[in-house]
Formats: sequence, structure tokens, C-alpha cells
Amino acid sequence: MLDVTEEPPAGGEEHFGSEAWKQLLRYSELLENEGEERGLIGPRERKRLWSRHILNSTAVVDYIPDGARVGDVGSGAGFPGIVIAILRPESRVTLIESMERRCAWLRDVAVELKLSNVSVRHTRSEELKGRFVADVVTARAVAQLKKLIPLTFPLICPGGALLALKGERVDAEISAAVGQLEKYRADWADVYGVVPFGCEEETYVLKVQKKQ
Repeated sequence: MLDVTEEPPAGGEEHFGSEAWKQLLRYSELLENEGEERGLIGPRERKRLWSRHILNSTAVVDYIPDGARVGDVGSGAGFPGIVIAILRPESRVTLIESMERRCAWLRDVAVELKLSNVSVRHTRSEELKGRFVADVVTARAVAQLKKLIPLTFPLICPGGALLALKGERVDAEISAAVGQLEKYRADWADVYGVVPFGCEEETYVLKVQKKQ
């Protein structure tokens, strides 16, 4: 039996606005039609494409300042970078991905959705030190915080922040990363529990502020 793709939630147009909702729907269609074939999502992920991936990615949006320069590390299929670009059209979103086939996908999506605020960098985040800076760097399913800090903090401007989507063990990750947080001049770290629109489960947004 074929895996059935999860249906989008009711009320999306009213919640996100007509244009953004159209783009999110088209994004989901692209993932449904090409995601598995292009090695972006597994067959089981179609059953939770909205709740686990697209809507989950919206959790960080309210923590991004208006007009911010955003760098999304390890963009993969576009979570949360593409979703941020759709919901924050006034922001410049740079998708940072080390695999060329994923970069090709991200470029195709940006063209298909007419996301003029998106650019794609085919590189590792470590190689951008001194060559790229953002107000906010986002990450989802990239690494535990201890490893994530060295990958992201060199790309964050003074006073900027890391926003990472995390699971229930986020507090343990913070405790294990105390040395890295001090070394890379983190000012503070806080965790926000969010139940995104259209979801039933809470997700966790970890915000790590960099000192001025």
C-alpha cells in the first residue's frame, strides 16, 4: 500500500495569509512529488510531512527580527530555511548546504516559489568564517549544541542569535555545552516551548544570544 501524504491543516490561508499559504502548499507538493526520489525525505516522512517538518519549521519564525539577515545551516530539504523565506519575505535568507544535489533542489524550489529573498551557498558552514555574517543563524537536526556552537557562532554578528529546533533533551544539551558557550561568547541561552499552528505536539526553540 502506498504511503499517504499528510493533509495540510484547515485554516492555513487565514493563519498565514493567502500568498504564503499558496507557497507552502506548492512546497509540500514539490516535496511529495520529488522529495523521496531526490533523497530529501524518507517514505515514512510523507505521513507527517506537515506536522513534523513544514509546520514544525514555523516555530522559529516569531523569534526572528523583522528584516533580519538569516543563515540556515544544513538546509537539506529546506527546513526551516525555505519556510522562513516564505513567511518572512522581508528577510534575506541564505541556505547553507554542503551536498550539491540538495543545493540543486533548494535552487529549484526558490525559483518555483519565486523566492527572491533566497540565496544558496554550496559549502560547509566552517568554510564561511570571515566570509559571511548573519543576524540570525538557524539549524534543525544538524548536531547537538556542543558541536553546533562552533559551526554557527562564527557566522553570527555581535548581538545576533542562534535559533535551533530541538527535542526534549534540549536542557541536557545546554548543560553539556557550557564550555563552548563561554568560548564563543554566548551571552545567554533560553528555551521556548512552542505548539506550532496545525500541530498537537510541542517543539522547542533554543535561542542562544551572542554578546555585543
